[in-house]
Amino acid sequence: MPRSAIRLAVVLSAGLWALPAAAQGDNVTIAVGGAFTSLDPHFHNLTPNSALTQHLFDRLVNPDPDLRPEAALATSWTAVEPNVWEFRLRDDARFHDGTPFTADDVAFTLARVSALRSGPGGYAIYTRPVQEVVVVNPQTVRLVTAAPAPLIPAFMAALPMIGRRHGEGAATSDYNSGQAAIGTGPYRLVSYTAGDRAVFQRNEQWWGGAQPWNRVTVRLIANDSARIAALKAGDADLIDQVPTRDARSLAAEPRLVVFSKAGVRNIYLHLDLLREETPFVTDARGNRLASNPLRDPRVRQALSMAINRAGIVAQVMDGYASPSGQFLPQGAMGSDPGLTPDAYDMAAARRLLAEAGYPEGFSVTLHGPNDRYVNDAQILQAVAQMWTRIGVRTRVEALPSSTYFTRSARDEFSIGLLGWGTGTGEADSPLSSLVATRDAARGRGASNRSGYSNAAVDQLLDRALSTLDAAAREDLYRQATRIAIGDRAILPLHHQVNLWAARSGLVYEGRSDERTMAMSLRRGAR
Repeated sequence: MPRSAIRLAVVLSAGLWALPAAAQGDNVTIAVGGAFTSLDPHFHNLTPNSALTQHLFDRLVNPDPDLRPEAALATSWTAVEPNVWEFRLRDDARFHDGTPFTADDVAFTLARVSALRSGPGGYAIYTRPVQEVVVVNPQTVRLVTAAPAPLIPAFMAALPMIGRRHGEGAATSDYNSGQAAIGTGPYRLVSYTAGDRAVFQRNEQWWGGAQPWNRVTVRLIANDSARIAALKAGDADLIDQVPTRDARSLAAEPRLVVFSKAGVRNIYLHLDLLREETPFVTDARGNRLASNPLRDPRVRQALSMAINRAGIVAQVMDGYASPSGQFLPQGAMGSDPGLTPDAYDMAAARRLLAEAGYPEGFSVTLHGPNDRYVNDAQILQAVAQMWTRIGVRTRVEALPSSTYFTRSARDEFSIGLLGWGTGTGEADSPLSSLVATRDAARGRGASNRSGYSNAAVDQLLDRALSTLDAAAREDLYRQATRIAIGDRAILPLHHQVNLWAARSGLVYEGRSDERTMAMSLRRGAR
């Protein structure tokens, strides 16, 4: 990261500044920028929802800040056979009402996820490989898969556990009302107001030991300026999604401290490769084209080469990102150290357009959200200006994320901006979701907005997902990645750096998955 040398933490040599009134006691207020939509832990696999519900609901395996698995409700897990994973459960975990957590609750959770039809969902990708759940005894459960499934422990790190007693017959509305929002987590629910806030009380009997905060209020403040103002006024003790333009100035304030963590989220563009005619592409004069130019690999390469990724990182992201040429950042499981972004070369991009039969270019509308990813609207404008310079006249339509994601899921756009990371720390997630051939029955291609399909990628992914040896699995991920990126199934732009700001005297342990949770916040000097 170009500005990695910036000292983000500001600590006074004479001691810590006095904490705001809330944090002087055992209470803390967290203001988040991402809208959470439900307390139902399986309603929508959305980062703000996952972070919020993790206060209430534990997982069998806990992802650490770098997405490495740690023991949680399960104390150990072993592949007792190539297609059988055994999880030994802790015997001291209790739900908030005192009910013991047992293997039967694991079976109930997996069955509920598979059967849930309300809401956007997204958790079935973690349960689909499981063919059978065998309750050996109250503290032992076995997950049987049709083939070797090396990622089952990582999948369980992404799956919140609920209880049969509390969840049987419960609808999403019962979780939002609090009636069913009873988990084994470090906090109990006090109140929840959709679109506004959630209040949690410390669970004194939590198996992991009582948390330092007695009461936690998580407020939604979507507006960046309002979120920063709340922090400066002492109305919030911690905020997330710090705008990159404000990070340096906030870090310079003696009563504030900024924390950063390189993230796994890749910001990218998807292009319509599926339709012969695509709705938002015309010729240079606005007339309908006989064929969809985005299906020509030379056009996709030209569009990629016209993007100055380093310029976007420096000028739009203020240095808090890294240019991307693949799904995951360097060092992540499955990333290819030899795979770099397309070189920025506008002359070569124009030549490729001419070779493809578009010497005068064409016109497109570039869609994307204006309130979901860091600087998303500015990124859209920057790309539009770059494409216009090579003759691809680009109009931007930035939409609220609620509208954009709904329309994107219906394949309404020709080119759109999205972001994707990984819940497992491996390349399985972007490969399975973004570029695998669409196959709802197998849970493949669920977010493949390009309509890309390549049998070689699918076959390599199949092999990777049944390979227990980590080194061999990573090699298969890399092979599949090289093919898909070589085809420009998506156009990667950059990987985000996650930013938080807090009052001095508080330390936030940043997470690569972007989650903002009270469990990662403590008192102390950085």
